[in-house]
Amino acid sequence: MPQFSPTGEGFRTAFRFPSLSFAEIAWRWSVGATATAVFFFGFFEFLSTLPVSRAERLFLTTRHPYLVGQAMAHILRGSLNRAVGAGLLAALMIILLWMIAGAIGRLTTVRWLLDYFRGRYSASNASDTSEYAGKAAAELPTLLRLNFLRAVVGVAVLCGLLGAAVVADILSPGSAPQPGLAFLFFVLIGAVVCFLGWFFNWFLSLAALFSVRNGTDAIASISTAASFCRDYTGAIFAVSTWTGLAHLVVFVGATIAVSMPLGLAGALPGRLVILTIAIVTLIYFLIADWLYIARLAGYVCIAEMPEGTPEPIPAPILPPAPVALQTTIDKNEVILSDRASPLEEM
Repeated sequence: MPQFSPTGEGFRTAFRFPSLSFAEIAWRWSVGATATAVFFFGFFEFLSTLPVSRAERLFLTTRHPYLVGQAMAHILRGSLNRAVGAGLLAALMIILLWMIAGAIGRLTTVRWLLDYFRGRYSASNASDTSEYAGKAAAELPTLLRLNFLRAVVGVAVLCGLLGAAVVADILSPGSAPQPGLAFLFFVLIGAVVCFLGWFFNWFLSLAALFSVRNGTDAIASISTAASFCRDYTGAIFAVSTWTGLAHLVVFVGATIAVSMPLGLAGALPGRLVILTIAIVTLIYFLIADWLYIARLAGYVCIAEMPEGTPEPIPAPILPPAPVALQTTIDKNEVILSDRASPLEEM
């Protein structure tokens, strides 16, 4: 039976079928473009509603930090409540859009990957996939619930970072400031909060795979994902590590590419700098989504890998060879000689 590398199969699938990556990019970028458009539209609409007097305009033209700050505080006075309320409403709508689009996109990509790898294994290994076939229950509501839990995790991470800032402020009061200690605690607590948020988000996204694969509810999908991580820890770690290292390399390269036009911002036109940064950012998101498909394909490959992989048969232990008996007669042996012994001759 041929052996498959889940990491190699994931990258090979992403290379061989670019339409799968385009499907992932389509729903992700649709949500991102909608959120960007809503942000800028709301921002400029909010600015257009702010009344600016002549004195405030005069303070702004001076470009003095204190005068500009006083002018901005006077302009925004009494209007921040409306801005916060509108921002929260827009954020809730964007999260709802992300939940729906993410559920539909994940359902489409995982179903395609399941059909592909089931065909691969059934054709090459003649494995029985009837256990996973015909389980087309209500996956969409389950995916919506899992995405809701992921959104809750995101909100919890923001609350955790806010709590880390509060703890840092308590450790460094105004009467006895200790900025070093406050920064250290903020970084430590923030790192723990971000790691836990990343882990739970990754685990819930993995549970979505089993929701589509097995047609189970959210709780059963989470339980199956936990069993999957326990049984295939090494393979999952390999797929996640290689795709994560590739993502890290792409991120470092994009950061270097963005820092170059920023360093030349004074010598280059502002529009050219913004355009370059936008293009590099879009290329980074494009490659990151492609790597996500490669990782997802690797997970599906592990999940659909046949259970009964034959192990090499040990060589049989042969009994020791019997000692060969001497069947020839030595003519020179004295006891068998025709001559008389020396005692008889005497």
